[in-house]
Amino acid sequence: MTINVSVTVNGQKYDVSDVEPRMLLSDFLRDGLGLTGTHVGCEHGVCGACTVLVNGDSVRSCLMLAIQTNGAEIVTVEGLGSPEHLNELQAQFREYHGLQCGFCTPGMLMTGEDLLRKYPLATDEDIREGLSGNLCRCTGYQNIVAAIRSAAAKRSEKAS
Repeated sequence: MTINVSVTVNGQKYDVSDVEPRMLLSDFLRDGLGLTGTHVGCEHGVCGACTVLVNGDSVRSCLMLAIQTNGAEIVTVEGLGSPEHLNELQAQFREYHGLQCGFCTPGMLMTGEDLLRKYPLATDEDIREGLSGNLCRCTGYQNIVAAIRSAAAKRSEKAS
């Protein structure tokens, strides 16, 4: 038995007619739609590498079924910007070298984007708390925190 799923991913509408009820959103994005920027790490929702935005909220795509997103708007790391036109957060990750090996980067970017949209992030402690659900084995998070802090300051300047 398969189910029809209609979603908008990164601004593009997809109607997929053969989605298995137990297919995870991470597999749907990667295998079904070819959006491989969403990384799968622990497959238990612990590492945050698979984080995407669903209807504006960050979610672990390895814990959500694809059929639960029927009618939803999803943003993956591919939807933030392109190599030629990085969004502000991506540009700051590049500037501050917040990517290291790159495996956790998509999840960090998506969590960071969610944090920037919802919270003032007044201190590094606020940023660290917001990132506490994402694991990175390469850094002490200093460069990632600096990148998000800089992106927050730039967004604040633009809003003024």
